[in-house]
Amino acid sequence: MDQPIATGNGTPEFEILKNLKKNTEKINHHGKRVDSIVKGMLQHSRQGNSIKEFIDINALCDECLRLAYHGFRAKEKSFSATFETDFHQELPKLKGIPQDIGRVLLNIINNAFYAVNEMKKITTAISDPDPATSTPYQPKIKVNTRKEDQNLVILISDNGKGIPNKIIDKIFQPFFTTKPTGEGTGLGLSLSYDIITKAHNGLLKVSSTEGKGSEFQIIIPIVDSLLI
Repeated sequence: MDQPIATGNGTPEFEILKNLKKNTEKINHHGKRVDSIVKGMLQHSRQGNSIKEFIDINALCDECLRLAYHGFRAKEKSFSATFETDFHQELPKLKGIPQDIGRVLLNIINNAFYAVNEMKKITTAISDPDPATSTPYQPKIKVNTRKEDQNLVILISDNGKGIPNKIIDKIFQPFFTTKPTGEGTGLGLSLSYDIITKAHNGLLKVSSTEGKGSEFQIIIPIVDSLLI
């Protein structure tokens, strides 16, 4: 009569089962990542057939900022940050694709929250042990809008860890990411760049100082948007 297989801690069978569980978890994790990459690629290559309409940029910026903040907090329970807005009150409405502009705003703002959260981790690890002599790091995001000549400008800035000079020219390339493996697809900023430059005849710029923060500028010609 066959004896039952021992599966207690320390037995070969137990180790095999433990490894199988780990491998299954890895397959599931990477499967989800591949799914997100494929979805991003489909968005990246889709034909621009969405209908353009007039957009209240101030309202859209405010909505995306709050959505991104609450979404980030849902993943990082201990995360907190202050955010400031300075919206031009006489900003003309922009003719564009609201879903696409919203996607750009969410991508950039989410990256900003990620950057300040990473900076918070760094400063916490190296902070002065004496709270009386140290100044705690305060994560901060700013979203401003303004009109410059015939352009509508959206500025999104943070006081996060910044982008190193050696890679700042690569951040709009497809599949390039500064996040650890498994945390980013490398398509968010590339897709955002195409939406602004190709679908809305605009510019997407970035300036950054490592260790101090970054600022993204979204510049869209108002007159061109009305003619599209």
